[in-house]
Amino acid sequence: MRASFACLLLLGISACGSPEPTAQAEPAPSAPSVAFERHDDTIEVTVDGKPLTTFYFGAEEPKPYLHPIRAADGTIVSRAYPMSEDVEGEAHDHPHHRGMWFTHGDVNGYDYWANELSYTERTHKGKVVLKGIHESDESFIRADFDWLSPDGDVVLTEDRTMHFAVAGDNVVMDFDVTLEAAVKPVKFGDTKEGFFAIRLAHTMREKLPDKSPGTGVIENASGAKGAKNTWGKPSPWVDYSGPVGGKTYGVAIFDHPENPKHPTYWHVRDYGLFAANAFGEHDFFADESRDGSMTIEPGESLRFRYRVVIHPGDAAAADVAGLYGAWQ
Repeated sequence: MRASFACLLLLGISACGSPEPTAQAEPAPSAPSVAFERHDDTIEVTVDGKPLTTFYFGAEEPKPYLHPIRAADGTIVSRAYPMSEDVEGEAHDHPHHRGMWFTHGDVNGYDYWANELSYTERTHKGKVVLKGIHESDESFIRADFDWLSPDGDVVLTEDRTMHFAVAGDNVVMDFDVTLEAAVKPVKFGDTKEGFFAIRLAHTMREKLPDKSPGTGVIENASGAKGAKNTWGKPSPWVDYSGPVGGKTYGVAIFDHPENPKHPTYWHVRDYGLFAANAFGEHDFFADESRDGSMTIEPGESLRFRYRVVIHPGDAAAADVAGLYGAWQ
């Protein structure tokens, strides 16, 4: 009896058998539309016609990067320097911290992390140059890059796919990167200077540019908080939240379970640098006997996948743990 009654109600029929008025179904809301506009040296990414970020890959750039990084409501959560006009209160340190980027400080001894063209005294810096952009479709960009030595030799090749979406109040960016050794073996050296990173807005910092305490909060999957308790520690995800324009925003980076050396270590600083780095073990453990490097032979590759979630509120308010669990 109960089952039959339930079925009748689902059909819009009352227990006495007379039809219930059927409400007009509301059309399902359409997902926000992601679009790309290609220029010579950039691709602008928009959502429903509003800017989300821009992908920079021109010949004058030392490495490809995304800038600025915006939340779903358009608020910028990344640092402007050195790409944009001065923002009051921003520190002008580490000009190689460009928006959101993916490079490493020791690849066969070459530095692709701190590789600004203005760093003329550094003779061992490499450069990441565009080889080709595939057609952008269905919310993603796919591009190929060569990681060049100072002499212009190809050290490794990179195949990168970046997917962009807005889900409710969250911006979701997925990165899928395959790095392949070109001609010689490639060693990803043990250094804290890497790997997948974003430099956050100065108001989100745990420590402000004048060295006074900020209100930014760094938290990992174990519940540890603060740079001192999360820097160099393994964790499947880390979240960095803080105020921008009187409202709290957070950025979470997820390390895919199939990434090399998962769960990754984190080069996350109180001044707003936020990076996943699987290689920096002797720095993170303060132990020179450790070797976190990895070497691949010609034709071999390493694949890395990361998800970035830009959300309102802190890690708890955004249920970052739940979002990570749903991603796996």
